[in-house]
Amino acid sequence: MMMVQPSYYPKVSIIVAAYNSADTIQDCLQSLLAQDYPPDHLEILVMDGVSKDNTVQIAKQLGIKVISIDLNAPAAYNYAQKIVQHSILGFVDSDAKVESAWLKKLVKHLIVDEPTVAGVSGGIETWNQTNPWAKSIGYELKNRYQRIGKYTNRIATMNLLLKRTIIEQVGGWNENLPSQYDTDFGYRIAAQGYKIAYEPNAVCYHYNRPTLKAFYRQQLQYGKNTLKLYIKHKKLAKGDEITDAGMNIQPLLLLSATILFLLGLVPTLRLLWIGPPTILIGMLLYFTYSALKISHRFHDWTAMRLIVLYFVRSVAWFNGAITITLTHLLLPLTKKRRSPNDT
Repeated sequence: MMMVQPSYYPKVSIIVAAYNSADTIQDCLQSLLAQDYPPDHLEILVMDGVSKDNTVQIAKQLGIKVISIDLNAPAAYNYAQKIVQHSILGFVDSDAKVESAWLKKLVKHLIVDEPTVAGVSGGIETWNQTNPWAKSIGYELKNRYQRIGKYTNRIATMNLLLKRTIIEQVGGWNENLPSQYDTDFGYRIAAQGYKIAYEPNAVCYHYNRPTLKAFYRQQLQYGKNTLKLYIKHKKLAKGDEITDAGMNIQPLLLLSATILFLLGLVPTLRLLWIGPPTILIGMLLYFTYSALKISHRFHDWTAMRLIVLYFVRSVAWFNGAITITLTHLLLPLTKKRRSPNDT
């Protein structure tokens, strides 16, 4: 096999956004340091959101440069982009680790003359496989990623390489979206004719949420920012390979069930109470069917836990959307109550 000389490898700056990531940051950074890649062609920077644990200490002990500043992930990326050295930027989540050939497998997609390719991402496996909830989340995520072809319009920053010039061309990352900023970014690059290559053989291992409570809190934030995203880019509500229309419609079904229940409190409208259980039973059947398909695909019937996870995600997205809506409705009232001396 012909060996590629180091001079053919482009220089890459990898940015790791972290916050209270002490449980995973060491393995994450060690996996980057262990890349089968010329060391002098690789720069690693940790953008820490002022962690309260020993995330920063762990990173510094490994010899990694750390900037600790109170910014959300997209703001941290925009900040880091101004100070890193190289023309290809890598993004790896602090709760992810990558195989040793990850960078080498991905970067080959960016050194060929394909001007419409803005970046490339690898495949995802579950890091904490021994946890039953994390394992089931991993099956569902992997199932969604298997719908991606050779190219996609957007992908998570969990493990991603992007051309710096294109990030700058589309105006960087949307700092008003603490999550779902990757979907917003994908929409904007697609609008300018760019795409992201998908290389499933470059493996990233993600530490999935290990409890229902942690999963709910994560999805609650997604729910809040998904509504903001769809208000800004209405076409995205139709869904894509990663988040399909079936997922997007679930919070609306819960909203319908809630409205029907409240209307049914009026005695003359009591028949509307037929609606909520009908909707919930329909969702249960759909979730059961989806979980059965994934369990069969991965030959593991423990994936039937997805029925519970689907309900948790739907409720979290619904609550997130309601929270954001109420916040926007009440914000003008809050401003009116302020006196001139409050500012």
